[in-house]
Amino acid sequence: MERKRKEQPSPILAMASETVSNLPIVDLTKEILKPNTTSWNQACADVRGALEEHGCFLALYDQVPSELNKEVFDLLKDLFDLPLETKVKNSSDLAFYGYVGQLPHAPLHESLGIPDATTVEGVERFSNLMWPSGNKRFCDAVLSYAKSMAELERLVNKMVFQSYGAQKHLEQLVESTTYLLRPIKYTTPQQDTGNSNMGSNIHTDKSFLTIIHQNQVNALRVQARNGEWINVDFPPNSVVVMAGDAYEAWSNGRIKPPRHQVIMMKGDNPRYCLTFFSFNQGVIDIPEELVDQLHPLQFKPFDHMGLVKYYLTGKVDMLESTAKAYCGIKA
Repeated sequence: MERKRKEQPSPILAMASETVSNLPIVDLTKEILKPNTTSWNQACADVRGALEEHGCFLALYDQVPSELNKEVFDLLKDLFDLPLETKVKNSSDLAFYGYVGQLPHAPLHESLGIPDATTVEGVERFSNLMWPSGNKRFCDAVLSYAKSMAELERLVNKMVFQSYGAQKHLEQLVESTTYLLRPIKYTTPQQDTGNSNMGSNIHTDKSFLTIIHQNQVNALRVQARNGEWINVDFPPNSVVVMAGDAYEAWSNGRIKPPRHQVIMMKGDNPRYCLTFFSFNQGVIDIPEELVDQLHPLQFKPFDHMGLVKYYLTGKVDMLESTAKAYCGIKA
């Protein structure tokens, strides 16, 4: 999730220290999803460990039927083939909630925003902008897909909260959660030098959690804690689950959002991507269970949408987490 900011380092420089190793892979298929089993407890530990170590992980997840998966990505092609004058009707006061494209610093990127994507009203509101005569196929598929991703988002949070012994705080978070679905298209670069292959600049997300689902074109890069860049290779039936800036504050600094970017290579097919963000209304408290002598309190209770709006003022660089600047406790 990025905004138009000052020039970023060349992707060639960003790629200078790369590693071919992949992100941690956690099996979240239905066979292991029975709470209080050995496989469940191990998966909870794996999810928490991956988020603490990398800020993200690859989740094997089989709750999106293959037919629905194909349908949604077919529909993305139809969506982005619409005239520009239609797509720009998708506008919002929050920059990344509406249409983003035609950017000099990320010329291959084009995306739209579907707020309240798990509700009939939210999906129909977006669909009616794009297709005034209606598009039931789009509405049905996107709503079903978004609900599946919301189930995964809630599952991951449940596992993390349980692992920290903070289960009693989960219900309040779930009740305050809203979802934004961003369909994204990255076109093929005409050459592979300079900024012409930049899909998205280096940034952290401002969400609580982000789930990234793509077609078969790999282009996502995540920066490891040691500074190396990991070229993410998505296995079949997998998505990337990534912590946003709000997770850093909620976790009292135990989970940090990873820097990431998208670099397209010459000869690639277009990359279609569905990025699913969770945000929360109202004030989020830092659980007392995450504060101890080794982890003194680092953040004040915070308003998540206030954090998002603070980021959009430009007071903090897009490469950095917004949480410390917005609600961090100064030493």
